[in-house]
Amino acid sequence: MTPQVPLVDYLSLGEHPHLVAHQCSGCGARYFDRRNGCANCGGTTFGSAEVATDGEVRSFTIVTFAAPGVPVPFVSAIVDCDGTSVRANLINVEPSPELVTLGMKVRLATYSLGIDDNGTEAIGFGFEPS
Repeated sequence: MTPQVPLVDYLSLGEHPHLVAHQCSGCGARYFDRRNGCANCGGTTFGSAEVATDGEVRSFTIVTFAAPGVPVPFVSAIVDCDGTSVRANLINVEPSPELVTLGMKVRLATYSLGIDDNGTEAIGFGFEPS
């Protein structure tokens, strides 16, 4: 089996891939980046919280211009996963306003970003229609 590493540290791989957020112990606000203090309540203690893998598109844009080497067009979205907002690309769907809609039901999906010279596979994530 090829060893795998997640592209971001909040992606948990395995049989059931999912995202893990830092959750403020005081107010429950969730963050994917490292925090010394909660932006909502100022709390300084955090735990881990598994994020739902099913969600709903709350906002999106179809990106047609990007940095050199980045294939376009693609869909960048904000997905509500049972109260946790996740910024991610929509995958496995044509980037068309006729096919991508607000309120669209989606689920977390992982995909290979490539294998390095040592045989380790990098894994990314996005959301696909459910």
